[in-house]
Amino acid sequence: MASTTTEYQKQEAAAPPAPPPPAPFGFSGVDVFLRFLLLAAAIVAVVVMVTGKETELVQVAGVPFPVSLPAKFNYSPAFIYFVAAFSTAGLYAIITILASLSLIRGPVASTKLFLVLAANDAIMLGIVASATGAAAAVGYLGFKGNSHVGWVKVCHPHMYSKYCRHVGGSLGVALFASILLVILVILNTTSLYLRMPKY
Repeated sequence: MASTTTEYQKQEAAAPPAPPPPAPFGFSGVDVFLRFLLLAAAIVAVVVMVTGKETELVQVAGVPFPVSLPAKFNYSPAFIYFVAAFSTAGLYAIITILASLSLIRGPVASTKLFLVLAANDAIMLGIVASATGAAAAVGYLGFKGNSHVGWVKVCHPHMYSKYCRHVGGSLGVALFASILLVILVILNTTSLYLRMPKY
């Protein structure tokens, strides 16, 4: 009897550990869908910002006649950073879509891949949020100005209206992309938590 118990314990100890449970139903599909939305949002944000070019005749102090002044995204370092950050976010979305599809097709989802996705999503969220904040600060000055330092607003119906609409639309889409990344971080950390062994 004792030998039978000992053999059973040896077999139990030699057995390989059970694979981690699969991600909850629908998580992988939702993850891929959100990443497609992120890709679309990044492309739209970049295209709308880059195409927002406009030239206006502006009365400059000390000049007796109006001067033609163009407005482009590359005239502002904050907008250049915005375009670079969301171009990176679009490329990142393509790479992570492929990674998420591999999770769906694989027999068992990799915990390490969930961890890498969650960490990289958090990093990308920081980049996207900082670019959105920097561009929004410059956009706010364009829409509202700052009377304390004598900065007049340049966005009104008779001057740079098209350019300012492009900036505002791009910032709205950028905020949506930031929210998507927040959801992705929560989703992947939740998947990691649910896959942790329970003692």
